Amino acid sequence: MEPQDLRELLELVKQGDLSVAAALEKLAAPPVANPALANPAVANLGYAHVDLQRRERCGFPEVIFCTGKSSEWIEGVVQKLIEAGQDCLATRVDDDQALALARRYPQGQQDRVARTFWLPARPPGPKQGRVVVITAGTSDLPVAREAVATATALGADVHLLADVGVAGIHRLLRHHEEFAGADAIVVVAGMDGALPSVVGGLVDCPVVAVPTSIGYGAAFGGVAPLLTMLNACAANVVVVNIDSGFKGGYVGALIARRRGAGVAK
Repeated sequence: MEPQDLRELLELVKQGDLSVAAALEKLAAPPVANPALANPAVANLGYAHVDLQRRERCGFPEVIFCTGKSSEWIEGVVQKLIEAGQDCLATRVDDDQALALARRYPQGQQDRVARTFWLPARPPGPKQGRVVVITAGTSDLPVAREAVATATALGADVHLLADVGVAGIHRLLRHHEEFAGADAIVVVAGMDGALPSVVGGLVDCPVVAVPTSIGYGAAFGGVAPLLTMLNACAANVVVVNIDSGFKGGYVGALIARRRGAGVAK
């Protein structure tokens, strides 16, 4: 339950409009829409059910995946999140959607390489954990920047190290000090997908591998690097879906948050 919801519930008890037993029942209720509160758990917009209790359950508000959605739908979800006092992150924002969002929410931050839109509800707090995002090539940057934007939105201290793939392994090794102390590393690679295993063999933290669809015919749109990463020899490597910079950044930030707090070290 959000703080504002709890305050309203306590006010009802204080005014005698709600019994203590009824209040306890509401507090014990599952996270579903509650018409007695100003901020229900779910906002039904007709075309979307916005989960306003995602932050309470999972630590971060619902994220908007923009592919297949009209600009009007996206703006409606953004507005509902803003009204609920929640941060708003949108991914896979195309050019038309970006223009519409920029017109309505000029205070929002957009990364057109990452195709992300970010509108925080409040100034950022202290950074929680350190995430390093590493790319094999420059062509992997759109996916990597999506990971950077996501991990940053989740409150991590994020550093990007680009174009250090295995074709010139010395490029990676000369930056060893920059990523060796990370709480989590996100490695984004296409082609042969070998970089995550190399990085995993150099560090003592989790490595989240993100295969990209970059490559020639036998890369099969990212399937070849995906299979390479799934077969990584390094034991600390886990893999997310093809081109899923969002998932890589999200998981990396969650891991870094706990390691940075000393939970999993």
